[in-house]
Amino acid sequence: MQDKNQQRREKRVRENMDDDGENSGENKFLSIGRKRVRFSHDAGGVPFNTVGDESGRGAESYYRRFGLPYPPPEFMYREKKLKMADSKVETISRLAQWRIEKFGAVSVKKSDPFKVGIWNWHLSVEKNPYLNIRLFPESSPVSIEQFPIAKFVLRVYNASAGSKPHILPIQEKLLGPNNDFVWSIDSTFHGRFIIDVEFLDLKISPSNGGKANSIWPCDGTMQSLAPQRTQRCLSRMLDEAIHADVTINTADGTIKAHKAVLSASSAVFQSMFLHNLKEKESSTIDIEDISPESCSALLSFFYGALKQDIFWKHRLALLEAANKYDIADLKDSCEESLLEDINSENVLERLQVAWLYQLNQLKKGCLTYLFDFGKIYDVGDEINNFFRQANKELMMEMFQQVLTVWKPV
Repeated sequence: MQDKNQQRREKRVRENMDDDGENSGENKFLSIGRKRVRFSHDAGGVPFNTVGDESGRGAESYYRRFGLPYPPPEFMYREKKLKMADSKVETISRLAQWRIEKFGAVSVKKSDPFKVGIWNWHLSVEKNPYLNIRLFPESSPVSIEQFPIAKFVLRVYNASAGSKPHILPIQEKLLGPNNDFVWSIDSTFHGRFIIDVEFLDLKISPSNGGKANSIWPCDGTMQSLAPQRTQRCLSRMLDEAIHADVTINTADGTIKAHKAVLSASSAVFQSMFLHNLKEKESSTIDIEDISPESCSALLSFFYGALKQDIFWKHRLALLEAANKYDIADLKDSCEESLLEDINSENVLERLQVAWLYQLNQLKKGCLTYLFDFGKIYDVGDEINNFFRQANKELMMEMFQQVLTVWKPV
């Protein structure tokens, strides 16, 4: 019976909440009986009980009088929601950004986990008396069995536009359980500020004391549905030109290949050999806008023998060839790869490439990196040259992104 009475009292209070616009913003009004109680919230959403009605009595006394919980659940939910947003880390490519909305003179905060590479990471910040920024992998079987060797750059700056960041020089550290990285800054940061960590490389620490290998890229072959034996046979056909029946003339050399493999890999090549074109008559293909090395990488992709490091080295040339010869899966692989390592040195070039070849995911990633993550200030004078050469429609999209990100709150 008591529980039902409690529920009715809570329902009566909620029904009396004003919804006429006075409750917008940071002030909330609640009518209890004939009294109107105003609740004041700070920037973090934490309720105070210091403001009452005309008699000066606080809001808490009214809640206690009616047997209701204080602070009210709806305000506690709002506070919890803001705290969750304050701990979230946004990531794109190899960059992680933590926006801290409220930080007092003596405070400690820890981020939610965020994934870069094969590890989940955390950032934490503490003021006592210096600003200590901590980076560490989340404790898990992966981080315990495979310690990461991280090469990274840390930046911290006020959230106001154009503020000069504090930048830590490039670090390369072995991180793991009980082996965090700590950066102490003798500077004053409070209120809203941003912490960036950009991973330049991640390696797995070898357990036997051997060489640490980078996970970007790994020295393996690209995934293929063909069995390994078939891959080896196709690789031999290419390397040894076994029964080769077509010659490819590049900008500086020739390579032997097979019409059947080329036709199965590209509808454009298939069309060359189906119709009475010079390629069919002479069994030669002229590809003079590609180097022999890039052409060899393209053929290795066709024959299932392309290694990841070779792919990364020639991916821009491969993207051009994939667009020219209508090779959709290669074009998708190039786009995914170019999206993985965006940084302030290549983001404008990647944006131009994305526009040229209509790579929507890459274009979105570049715009997000520049504007949502505020890296437009890091590109320096290059942005002026970019605007002089950029397509007008691309410039319009960039301007719309600016309006979306920097719209008044």
